[in-house]
Amino acid sequence: MAERCGWVGADPIYEAYHDSEWGVPEFDSRALWEKLVLDGFQAGLSWITILRKRDNFRKAFQGFDPHVIAGWGEREVTRLLSDPGIIRHRGKIEATIGNARAWVGIEAGGGFDRYLWDYVGGAPIRNRWRSLDEVPAETDISRAISRDLKKKGFKFCGPTIVYAFMQAVGMVNDHLVSCPCHEKVARMATL
Repeated sequence: MAERCGWVGADPIYEAYHDSEWGVPEFDSRALWEKLVLDGFQAGLSWITILRKRDNFRKAFQGFDPHVIAGWGEREVTRLLSDPGIIRHRGKIEATIGNARAWVGIEAGGGFDRYLWDYVGGAPIRNRWRSLDEVPAETDISRAISRDLKKKGFKFCGPTIVYAFMQAVGMVNDHLVSCPCHEKVARMATL
């Protein structure tokens, strides 16, 4: 009997995320940015914390529209620091505003989606891990993306965060081969 990847556990929110989102190739620039921002907020916390607050984040950050957020300043930072529905971390909030400004520049230069997907040749890397112990925390590609994002002004995008992001948005298929989602996600990558 095939089983989900072992990190999922029995939480219905995690199960739904794993089964319908994690590893599914994402090619929308704004959605990619949102997921990178949320991975940055996750630093030092569990991903389930972010999933439980994701709708609050979307409301507080106006649908994660980077064009809007790029124009924010101290007034919005103060507002967000008082919002109990999100992670109230000044550095992460300020980084999100700066990351929006950096995103605008990359998007204008050819697209944030193309910028990221070019690192993997435009198609997901299909790994064939048999156990969670084999799955790396970072790779040469995540280190390269992290370095370049930082040069472009991004923060909270270290190589481990970037690799978790790559897994989430399907740049790599890190579902274990025993997981029913491994083949399902692999088929999505070839559509």
